[in-house]
Amino acid sequence: MLFLLAVITYLDRVCISVAGPRIQEYLHIGPQQWGWVVGAFAMAYAIFEFPGGWMADRFGPRLILTRIVLWWSIFTALTGTVSSLPLLLLTRFAFGAGEAGAFPNAAASIAAWFPAGERGRMFGVLSMAMQVGGALSPLLVVPIQARYGWRVSFYIFALVGVVWAAVWFLWFRNTPEGKRGVTPAELSEIGTAERSGHGIPWGTAMRTGNFWAILLMALTFGYGNYFFVAWLHTYLVRARDFSERDLLLSALPFVFGACANVASGITSDTLLKRRGLKAARRWVGIAGLGSGALFALLATLTYSKLATLLLLCLSFAGICFNQSMTFPISIDVARKSPGAMGGAMNTAAQVGSFLSGVVFGYIVQVSGSYDRPLIVMSVVLAFGAVLWLRIDPTRQLISEAELQPGTEPILSQTEAQ
Repeated sequence: MLFLLAVITYLDRVCISVAGPRIQEYLHIGPQQWGWVVGAFAMAYAIFEFPGGWMADRFGPRLILTRIVLWWSIFTALTGTVSSLPLLLLTRFAFGAGEAGAFPNAAASIAAWFPAGERGRMFGVLSMAMQVGGALSPLLVVPIQARYGWRVSFYIFALVGVVWAAVWFLWFRNTPEGKRGVTPAELSEIGTAERSGHGIPWGTAMRTGNFWAILLMALTFGYGNYFFVAWLHTYLVRARDFSERDLLLSALPFVFGACANVASGITSDTLLKRRGLKAARRWVGIAGLGSGALFALLATLTYSKLATLLLLCLSFAGICFNQSMTFPISIDVARKSPGAMGGAMNTAAQVGSFLSGVVFGYIVQVSGSYDRPLIVMSVVLAFGAVLWLRIDPTRQLISEAELQPGTEPILSQTEAQ
C-alpha cells in the first residue's frame, strides 16, 4: 500500500510537469510565471509538512494518510478545471497543502512495522515507487492528452487516489499490535518502540549541529530533485527541442532513479552490517549528491538530445541514491518521534523545491538560457554532498538523560545487536 501511495503521489505531481508545455500555451504564460505555478505547490507543501508529520505521531498514519490522499485527489481533479493563472496558482497551493505530510506518515508507518535492519531497503523500495510514478506519468499523460486533452489526465489520476484512500483506511492499522494475524514472533522481531506522541523538544534539537546539517542537506536534495518533477519536460522541449512524442523518453530518468533507490537501500543495509550506521548513511549520501552534481553539470555541456537525456538520467540516479537516506536518517536521530523529525526534514526539502521551481524560472527569464539554472543546481547538490560529512546518525537529538523515566525506547533484536 505504501508502494502504491508513492506511485500515485508522483503520478499526480509529475502529471502537471508533463502537461506543462500545453498548459503554458493554453494560459499564455512564460517561464517566470510557470516557476510560480510549480513553486506554489512546493511552498504550501513546505508550510504544512511539519504539521502533517506531527499528526502522524499524534493521531497515527491510518487516519492522517486517508485525509491527505482524499484532499490531494480533490485538488488534482480541480487542476483539470482551471481556466486562468490565478486559479491555477490557488489550486496548486491547495494541492501542496493537502499532500504535505504524506511521506512523514509513511516514515512513521515504516518505523512501526519494520525492524531497523530492514528500513534502508524499505525506504529504497518506497523511493523507487516514487520514480515508478514519475516514469509512468509521461507514458500515461502524453497519450491521454493527445487523444482527450490535458484536463482528462487529472480527473483519472484523482479517481485512483480516492480508491487508495478507501482501501487504506479499511485495511491498515497504526501498529502491528493492532493488526489481527501478526504473531508474537513477528512482534519480537519488529520491536515495539514507544512513541511519545508529542514530537521533539525543538529547543534542544535546534542547538545541535546534527539537526541543521540534516535540514540543509534535505534542502539541497529538494532543490535538485524538484527540477525533475517540475521542469524536466519543459526543459527538454524548450532547451533540447523534444517533441511531444519525444517526451515519452522522459520516463527514463525515473527508471534510472528507481534502480538507484533500490541500490541505495541495499547498499545502506549492507554497510550497516559491515561498517556501522554512520558509514551506512553518510557514504551513500555523499556518493548520491556528489554524482548528481557532476552529471547535471555535464548535461549543460552537450546539445545532443540523447546525450543530454542520458546525463540527466545519471544525475537523477545520483539524487535518488541519496533520497533513500533522507527519512532513515530522521528515524535514526529521533527514534521516538519519526513523524515529527521526518516532517521537519521534508519541510526543508520542500523549501528547496520551492526555491528550485521559482529560481529556475527567473534565471531562464533573465538569462534566456535553460542551461544556466542547471549549473546552479549542480553547485547546490555539491554543497549537499559536503554536508553529509557533518551528519551523524548515531547521535540522538535528545540524549538519554533528557528522556523521561520509563520512556527509553524498546529496541528490536536487530537494533539491540
